[in-house]
Amino acid sequence: MLVTVDTGTGKAVRIQGDPGHAITQGFLCAKVTRYLERVNHPARLTQPLRRVGAKGAGEFERVTWDEALDGIAGRLKQAAAEYGSESILPYSYAGTMGLIQSAGMDRRFFHRLGASRLHRSICAEAGTVGLNNAQGTRLAPAPEHFVHAKLIVAWGANILATNVHLWPFIVEARRRGARLVVIDPVRTKVAALADVHLAPYPGSDLALALGMVHVIVRDGLTDGDYIERYTEGFESLAELAAKYTPERTAELTGVAAEDVEALAREYATARPAVIRLNYGVQRSERGGRAVQAIAALPAITGAWRELGGGLQLSTSAAFDFNRAALERPDLQLVALGREARLLNMSQIGKVLTKTSDPPVKAIVVYNSNPAAIAPNQRLVHEGFAREDLFTVVMDHFVTDTARFADYVLPATMFLEHDDLYLAYGHYHLQLALKASEPPEGCRANADVFSELARRMGFTEPCFEDGTEQMVRALLDSGSPHLEGITWERLVAEHSIRLNVPERPFAEGGFRTATGRANVSGAELGYVPPVESRLGAMAGEYRLELVSSKSADTLNSSFGHREDTDAQTSVVEIHPDDARARGITDGQTVEVYNGRGAVRLTAAVGDYTRPGVVRAPMVRWGVNVNRLISDRFTDLGEGPAFYNCLVEVRACGG
Repeated sequence: MLVTVDTGTGKAVRIQGDPGHAITQGFLCAKVTRYLERVNHPARLTQPLRRVGAKGAGEFERVTWDEALDGIAGRLKQAAAEYGSESILPYSYAGTMGLIQSAGMDRRFFHRLGASRLHRSICAEAGTVGLNNAQGTRLAPAPEHFVHAKLIVAWGANILATNVHLWPFIVEARRRGARLVVIDPVRTKVAALADVHLAPYPGSDLALALGMVHVIVRDGLTDGDYIERYTEGFESLAELAAKYTPERTAELTGVAAEDVEALAREYATARPAVIRLNYGVQRSERGGRAVQAIAALPAITGAWRELGGGLQLSTSAAFDFNRAALERPDLQLVALGREARLLNMSQIGKVLTKTSDPPVKAIVVYNSNPAAIAPNQRLVHEGFAREDLFTVVMDHFVTDTARFADYVLPATMFLEHDDLYLAYGHYHLQLALKASEPPEGCRANADVFSELARRMGFTEPCFEDGTEQMVRALLDSGSPHLEGITWERLVAEHSIRLNVPERPFAEGGFRTATGRANVSGAELGYVPPVESRLGAMAGEYRLELVSSKSADTLNSSFGHREDTDAQTSVVEIHPDDARARGITDGQTVEVYNGRGAVRLTAAVGDYTRPGVVRAPMVRWGVNVNRLISDRFTDLGEGPAFYNCLVEVRACGG
């Protein structure tokens, strides 16, 4: 993006897409276009705070940075001395997406401290494991190559809301004659614009993929040469898929048998055909295996052969950095003589209330807002409300989580610090050096952890590294994808495309142990999710809740905006389901199950299929995570956000 800065104040006054960038092409998404409202918001934190009231009350006094850092270091030392260093836990995710501020000095600090490690599973874990099982990596067609496709399948991908810079390439492909098929339980804007919209039951994508394989194999539409040369396990996949007739697939997914047949035939015969798979699919109890099965489709049809064919879930694996040099996991050996224990962020409520030997006595939260975004919200809040839990939060505002903190530290925003950015949807590595001045009193994460390291008595030279040293360490990986990309080039050019092949698997070359795509059906049998209309818990709660992203929020980042609250305070319900419950459009309703209840406004319309409701995420305060269990997915121990049974009842005006 391009940033216009007032030279007198050093403040950013305008941000816009860079028209010279191959992906941004001069425009930004609706979320980032308004980011300066966040930067300049009057409620933004500009001075450290120390708690003076009860946990959760949000009552603080201002303190200096020295007072805050000295106090934090003292409490961390105390926790380590009394309970062991693994009683301390970092809790973070991607923040503003940069590597230096989210996975650099912080990781070094906690490794050297000997703190518990965090399994950062809350977003993409099941899909990552599933795709790695199938391909060994997450290489994918580049977005600019989608223009060559004749069929584009957006599977669990709300492109206009979460991947808007892919859309111009899809528009061009359709201008050239391509068709767009959307597979999504929700009628999104993309679904409304598609040639075909199929709405499977939430969490039934694995069954749909197997039904497609059934038709493709039955009708002789496989690419036998590609299968023989570049895959393994096809016989077991074909044997399994034989059981998933279009009729059985229809019963499991809610997609009509004739639509299953039509989709499978069109996918197998269109050339090139590309699947834009997104992470909605894998937020299910069967999500990891669903991704693995969907990844078999371009392998058995040979879709990888053509430019613009294949499957894209993420491009991030192409950024083959030297992560160990940045994060320094070897420092754990200094502190503990071994690797620290691993605790899962997706079950933070259980971690804070049930973990022992040792219990978590101190937590440092940054680049995340677990009180809003984590499932099993009631237990999460119970954990953070512990008076014996020392809590530090680094953020831009007093968020839900910050209200529980003992210290709140004001952080910089992405325009106000240096960072290096990889991508999930393209192949450009980008260096962004500080463009504008932060408010006086705000500090970058890397600087804060460097200061804490000094106060803890850590003397390793790595805690003195700046942006340049950390970027150079990341680039020193020996990967051919990064060959020729240097610190000097990044400073001069800002954005550099990786050296990745245009057709990554045209002639095999998968990164599995055998070098072949794993299409085995051995572990792909479909069992309906426990919380689904066909699952073990079906009965009292008859509606399946999908809590997908709202159009104009970055997870919980814009929770302070009134328009964000309006977008995320509704539950979309089909007219048939509303009528059966005496619910009218605009009425206040209670969405509930055995885990809790939340009040929302009913939006009655053709947003979902009957039996499915949607509540856009993420709002601050009590939200639908109060209703969602912290049950794990089938692979990777990520959260099954999108398998949740609820009921809805009217509460009046």
